Amino acid sequence: MKLKHRSDSPLKKKARRGFRGYPVATVAFYGPDDAHASKVAVAIVDAEDAEPSALERWFSEEGDVRTDPAVGGNILRFVQEHAAKSVVMADRIIGCPHEEGVDYPEGQACPHCPFWAHRDRWTGEIVQ
Repeated sequence: MKLKHRSDSPLKKKARRGFRGYPVATVAFYGPDDAHASKVAVAIVDAEDAEPSALERWFSEEGDVRTDPAVGGNILRFVQEHAAKSVVMADRIIGCPHEEGVDYPEGQACPHCPFWAHRDRWTGEIVQ
C-alpha cells in the first residue's frame, strides 16, 4: 500500500478540513507563471456573499511564497487573529501578481507577465 504524502503546513491542514463555518479565510497564490508564486493574498470573509472584512498580501522577489516559512507564519497568524473557522485555497497559482487598473491599464494584458496573456487562470489552458 502506497501512502500519500501530505504537507505538514498547518494552513493546508486547515484547508483539508473543509467548510467549518464563517469567518472563512481565502488564500490565493499569484506569480509570473504557473511554477513560481511571488504573491499570496489572504482575505477574511465573515458571511456568505459578504465583501472581505480584511485583506493582506505578502510578496517574495526571489523565493516562492508557498515555501517561505516566514510568509507561512504570517498567513497563519493573520488567519488566527481573525478567528477564521474555515480556510479555502486554490491548488495552483491562479494568475499574474500585478493588479489590473493599478499596475497596468484595465482590459489589457499585464506587460510584465506574458505567460498569463491568453491563458485561463483556472485551467492554465490557452484561450486566445
